[in-house]
Amino acid sequence: MGNSISQDFKPLSLLKFAMPSMIMMIFMSLYTVVDGIFVSRLVGSDALSAVNIVWPVLSVSNALGIMLASGGSAVIATKLGEGKSKTARENFSFLVVTGLMISLLLLFATFLFLDPIVWALGSNQALYDYCCDYLKFSILFAPACMLQNLFQCFFVTAGKPGLGLSLTVIAGLANAFFDYFLMGTLGMGVRGAALATGIGQMIPAIAGLIYFFCTGHSTDSKEADSNHLFFSRFHFDGPVLVNSCINGSSEMVSNLSNAVVTYLFNIVLMRLAGEDGVAAITIILYGQFLFNALYLGFSIGVGPVISFNYGAKNKRRLQTVYKICTAFVLLSSLIIGAAAFFSADFISAVFVEKGSDTFLLTSTGFSIFAVNYLFSGYNIFSSGLFTALSDGKTSAILSLSRTFVLILISLLVFPQILGITGVWIAVPIAEFMTLFLSVYFHYKKRAVFL
Repeated sequence: MGNSISQDFKPLSLLKFAMPSMIMMIFMSLYTVVDGIFVSRLVGSDALSAVNIVWPVLSVSNALGIMLASGGSAVIATKLGEGKSKTARENFSFLVVTGLMISLLLLFATFLFLDPIVWALGSNQALYDYCCDYLKFSILFAPACMLQNLFQCFFVTAGKPGLGLSLTVIAGLANAFFDYFLMGTLGMGVRGAALATGIGQMIPAIAGLIYFFCTGHSTDSKEADSNHLFFSRFHFDGPVLVNSCINGSSEMVSNLSNAVVTYLFNIVLMRLAGEDGVAAITIILYGQFLFNALYLGFSIGVGPVISFNYGAKNKRRLQTVYKICTAFVLLSSLIIGAAAFFSADFISAVFVEKGSDTFLLTSTGFSIFAVNYLFSGYNIFSSGLFTALSDGKTSAILSLSRTFVLILISLLVFPQILGITGVWIAVPIAEFMTLFLSVYFHYKKRAVFL
C-alpha cells in the first residue's frame, strides 16, 4: 500500500488531506470551550475563573504531549521517506511509551503538591475549592490526554487522518453529553466538567492503542516492509528522544508559554478588574483556542507531507506544498480576523448574560484581541513548517517570541500606560512583531523549500 503522504499534492488534494486534522483540532479545542460554557452557565463565573487559574498545570501535560507528537512525527515521517520503515515503527513505539511514563509522573506530582500549586497560581479563598476540584479530577486523565495528543499526529503520519477526525468528533460529542449530564443532571459542578473532558480524551486514546496494536498483528511480513505504522519491539533510543524533543520544542514552548501567559493574564486582571476580569480573559482565550485551532490542525495535517518530501529529497513537491500552504494561510487569516471581530458580542453572550459586567468586559476585549488573528495563522504555520523540516531551533525561536517573550513585554508595559486596554492589545502586538521574524526566517531559509 502506498502511503498517502507520498502523493503528488495539488491545492484541493492537500487541503482535503489536511482538513481532517483541522477539524480534529477544532473539536479538541471545543473540549475546553464546551466545558467553559457549561461551567459558566450551570455553576457560575467564579467557577469559570477557577478553571482558568489551574489551566497552566493542564497546559504542561498538553505541552509535553504535543512536543513528542509533533517532533516525533517529523522524525518518523522523515524516516518513512528515507525508506527506513522498521526503524520508524520502533521510534513510534518508543515515543508512545515514553509519553505515558511522563504523564504518570505529572499526575503523581500534581496530587503530591496540590495545595501549593493552587495557591501559587493565584487562587483566592473564594475560588480555592473550585480550583482543587477541577485540577484533581482533570489530572487523573493525564495519560489519556498524552495518548490523544500523540495519536492525533501519528494517525496523520500513518496516512489515516480521517480516522483521527472521526475519533475526535465522537470524543467531542461525548464530552458535550457528559458535561450536560454530570453538571446539569447530577449537579457535580466543576468535577463533572473535568470528568467529561477526561471521558472524551479516553475515546481516541483507547481507540488509538487498539488500532496500532491490531495493525501490527494483521500485517504480514511482506507488508511490514512498507510504510505501515504500528507498535513493535523497541529499545531506549536517547538520540531519537532528544531529536523529537528538539523538533517539537516550538510546540512545547508555545503551550508552556500559554500556561505562563495565562497565569500573568490572571494576575494582572485580578488586580485591575477582579474575578470578572479573570472570567473575561478566560472567555477570550477560549476564542483564541478555537480560532487558532484551524492553523494548528493545518500544520499537523501538512507537516508529515513536508517531512516526507524533505526526507525523500523531492524538492519539486516540497516547493508546491509550500506555495499552497502559504496562499491558504494568508487568505484564511483575513477571513478569520473579520469573523472574530464581528462575532465578539455573540461569543461573549454564549458564556455570560448579555449586559452583565463580565459581558461588557469580554465583548470589548474580544473585539480588540481579534486583530491578532490577522497575523497568528502565518506565525503558527511558520513554526510548524520548520518543525517539519527538522529545524527545531528556528521553530522554537518563533514560538517563544510570539507566545511568551513579546507578550510578556507587552503585559509588563501597556497595562501600566493604558490600563485594561493594554491587556487586550498585548497579544495582537506580539503576533504583529513576530510576523516580521517569520518573514525573515522564510527568506533566510528559502533554499530548503524553494
